[in-house]
Amino acid sequence: MRPEMLYLTLVALLTTLIWLPYSINLMMTHGVLAAVSNRDQPYPLSPWAERSKRAHANAVENLVVFAAVVLVASAVNKFDAITAIAATIYFWARLVHYLVYAFGWIWVRTLIWTVGWLCCLAIVWRILG
Repeated sequence: MRPEMLYLTLVALLTTLIWLPYSINLMMTHGVLAAVSNRDQPYPLSPWAERSKRAHANAVENLVVFAAVVLVASAVNKFDAITAIAATIYFWARLVHYLVYAFGWIWVRTLIWTVGWLCCLAIVWRILG
């Protein structure tokens, strides 16, 4: 498996797992019924869990872009050392982004988000270049 496809898979796996901490917080503070309810009226979470929830939403939004550029690069056979490095860095940037978002470290969060964004642009550059 090409590194780009491996890291796309790992980013997707990460995105499917990072809802767990804030959901556990919901169950611990409001009970299992709150977690399985329709949540027409949202239950308040701990501050770190609220940030974790927003980090998850951000991960979902950014997965769309990352997946698109990796899949296009694969379709047009544009994988190379730069795309492999960009995909690898992107995965680690998303993991760190989630953690620093949950901890509330705003400047680090913004910096690491920018790293991930630049990785996507690097892959687009290789596709178009």
